[in-house]
Amino acid sequence: MFLKGKCALVTGSTSGIGLAYARAFAAEGANVVLSGFGDAAGIARTCEELAAASGGKAIHSPADLTRRSGVEEMMTLAADTFGGVDVLVNNAGMQHVAPIEEFPPEKWDAIIALNLTSAFDAARLAVPWMKAKGWGRIISTASAHSLTASPFKIAYVAAKHALAGYTKTLALELATCGVTVNCISPGYVWTPLVENQIPDTMKARNMTREQVINEVMLVRQPTRQFVLPEQVAAMALFLCRDEAAQITGANMSIDGGWTAE
Repeated sequence: MFLKGKCALVTGSTSGIGLAYARAFAAEGANVVLSGFGDAAGIARTCEELAAASGGKAIHSPADLTRRSGVEEMMTLAADTFGGVDVLVNNAGMQHVAPIEEFPPEKWDAIIALNLTSAFDAARLAVPWMKAKGWGRIISTASAHSLTASPFKIAYVAAKHALAGYTKTLALELATCGVTVNCISPGYVWTPLVENQIPDTMKARNMTREQVINEVMLVRQPTRQFVLPEQVAAMALFLCRDEAAQITGANMSIDGGWTAE
């Protein structure tokens, strides 16, 4: 259990890729801070599951990360409980699909706040602890959309491209501090975020559900398969190992060959 005694905070971790990250870290002994919304009883059961797996502790922050004060609340909870954050995973995200002339400005603001600004604020507050310990890992869930684009997703694509730049910049700033900074860029992973964008894509492109899955989503992935959350989590876990200490500033694609084309 190479993460024993360390604190791993994963935003957007009550389901999907984030929950897979949390389970992977707990299996290696990490204390876990979950972040996100959902059924309170279900989240409590998840915390119990993670604590049993790690032999440590798992807690949940319900803070709204679209607000700076929410990120600060989450990070204060982690600091008060575990002293600080050793592994920060910026995973929280949201999506909206619409042509730009129909794209609500409030959706732009919310997507940028959650997908990008929350990552800035979380790192701003985590880095002093990591520097003091001489060890840390910052990992962001970017997307194949950090490397390429799709129509009708202007806010999401802009935020994910920015996360790739965030990763490179922080990697250079922290290169001599024992802290690595990387992002993982999955293709389409079968998660609630992906499933929930299908109806909007159906409307925007005048397609059936099956057409969206096969002609919009999986057509971009040469393997014609969805990425599994556990595959993304395995990459994140490797990036936390000592063997990955010289991997920093990298954008790791897990996209079934999407961005190879």
